[in-house]
Amino acid sequence: MSQPEITIYTKFGCGYCYRAKRLLDSKGVDYTEHDITMGGPKRDEMQERAPNARTVPQIFIGGSHVGGSDELATLEREGKLDAMLKA
Repeated sequence: MSQPEITIYTKFGCGYCYRAKRLLDSKGVDYTEHDITMGGPKRDEMQERAPNARTVPQIFIGGSHVGGSDELATLEREGKLDAMLKA
């Protein structure tokens, strides 16, 4: 079974971004990281995918917008993250 596509938008020096990536790394999953520190087309892409998002990280698993680091940690605490990573 293959894992869903995971995308995370980050900025340089962001502690929340580091925390989210560390959790994903601990799960042994692959993800695509887009650093939007300097703006650019990936920042625009993030805002298209999550119009109300103004902070990073913004995390997408499969077709679902998870939200940020706190939301990812909540999914883990509630035991829901593993199922999403295997969907």
